[in-house]
Amino acid sequence: MAWVALGVVALGVATALVLSAFNKNLVFFFTPSQVAAHEAPVGRTFRIGGMVVPGSVKREGVNVHFVVTDTAKSMPVVYRGQLPDLFREGKGVVAQGNLGPDGVFTAREVLAKHDENYMPPEAKHAIDQAAVERTQKTLKAP
Repeated sequence: MAWVALGVVALGVATALVLSAFNKNLVFFFTPSQVAAHEAPVGRTFRIGGMVVPGSVKREGVNVHFVVTDTAKSMPVVYRGQLPDLFREGKGVVAQGNLGPDGVFTAREVLAKHDENYMPPEAKHAIDQAAVERTQKTLKAP
């Protein structure tokens, strides 16, 4: 009976450690509007995404300053390093980092998207499926 109890305790500790590590490495995605609405975690790493505002890219040595928008709200971003080849003004971007107390997002990683029409395959499938269902309902209506 003691061995069973010891096994259950060991399993519980292992599960707690795995969930703790998972929670620390979990990175959420937010838009500039969500960050402005204070929905983003304070003091934790997260991702922001949107379009790079045309004319906002300023280079100062290895530091790059630019503004990301979701067309409703905008947010300044600072990145230190080389930007991806696909990074362009007016194109989609995802940056991972932290929000500073001054409201500037300090990115540790910048990922450029191919264009503003990109979306994850799961989201595209859901939108396509909804369009098919709407079409079917329209055709059945008298």
